Amino acid sequence: MTDTSVTIYTDGSSLGNPGPGGWGAVLIWADSKKELSRGYIETTNNRMEIRGVLHALEHLKRPCTVHVHSDSRYVCDAISKKWIQSWLKNGWLTSAKKPVKNRDLWEQLLSLLQKHKVIFHWVKAHDGHPENERCDELAKNAAKAREREIDEGYLRNT
Repeated sequence: MTDTSVTIYTDGSSLGNPGPGGWGAVLIWADSKKELSRGYIETTNNRMEIRGVLHALEHLKRPCTVHVHSDSRYVCDAISKKWIQSWLKNGWLTSAKKPVKNRDLWEQLLSLLQKHKVIFHWVKAHDGHPENERCDELAKNAAKAREREIDEGYLRNT
């Protein structure tokens, strides 16, 4: 499928949850490293966790084999434990028959997961892993930044 391997570390943050939020990502391939981040005026931590992965994958120019490292069980389990397939099968309802939260972001992520071969790895937060700590710093700085965007999907669902 691909001949390019990329390692991505991501993290999301929401100060107040909900509140100002941001995500950070570190992309590593060959001898290169790139840092990405963005802040939002009002959002949730889970939305920022999804956005970290989503926007990092959007940054890739061609199909790749990607190892995503995230401290979000929500994101990792939704993919690795195939929750997302169940949500799709059930018309975007959870096993409790409630609407899946953050559907707008999950749908965007799904299309990217079809483009790339993505393997998710959960990492423990604040455990001294350099790239995960850097993503945490990027996410928090983005949440505090003067220039932040509106998280349209969050506003539509509140």
